[in-house]
Amino acid sequence: MNKLENKVAVITGGSGGLGVAAAKLFVEEGAKVVIVDINEDALKTAVKDINHENISYVVSDVTQPEQVQNFVNITVERHGKIDVFLANAGIEGKMDEIINTPIEMFDQVIAVNVRGVWLGLKYVMPVMAKNGGGSIVITSSTAGIRGSFGMSPYSTSKHAVIGLMRSAALEGASMGIRVNTVNPGPNQTRMMRSIEQMTTELNPTMSSPKDVEKSLSERAALKRYGEPHEVAQMMLFLSSEDSSYCNGGVYMVDGGTSAGSAHTRS
Repeated sequence: MNKLENKVAVITGGSGGLGVAAAKLFVEEGAKVVIVDINEDALKTAVKDINHENISYVVSDVTQPEQVQNFVNITVERHGKIDVFLANAGIEGKMDEIINTPIEMFDQVIAVNVRGVWLGLKYVMPVMAKNGGGSIVITSSTAGIRGSFGMSPYSTSKHAVIGLMRSAALEGASMGIRVNTVNPGPNQTRMMRSIEQMTTELNPTMSSPKDVEKSLSERAALKRYGEPHEVAQMMLFLSSEDSSYCNGGVYMVDGGTSAGSAHTRS
């Protein structure tokens, strides 16, 4: 039997690299999946690429309460329930040192990466509780357990969602809801291409994005970036009954990056 047979999953940030990988794996494992993102064209492309009868989408801005409530309502109208919520929407912002970072940039990153997760918890948890519970997986990062030079808004946001997860894990337990974070290291995604480019602009010792990839890869014990499907496998584990006693945990998928000594600058 498939691991998510007869389950309904909602994935925010569903048109990005990790979101698409998770959506593809989840439908293959028997789930009905609703992907959520702000860009309809990107969502249509993701649905076309996944090419499965059990994938659909809703356009929503996760920072807006009425739009979060809307994607929850639409999912329930389509499928009757929500068993799995993957709070995956996130943005990297623009890299710069704290003293040069515009306040508006900080606010934008926190709005998407933290407020968006909190709103998802607020509106999804009651629906899950009515159906006897479920699993919530929040995408954090290796930046959620250490500092990141030039990425203070992003690092702050990824620390914050671990705190949100721990509170939600305590509050959700009596409702049958488990909550955990997945913390990826660098992956082969659009976000990392953006971070590599910005790093070359901020750090003159890095002459090209490939130099950044090489440097970041060397920090991992496995000496490479991860692939989105490798992170999706952890998301699947935490979403399924295989992880029935996992609640309030921080799960690293980083090739051993966080096991080594901390690096503060690329």
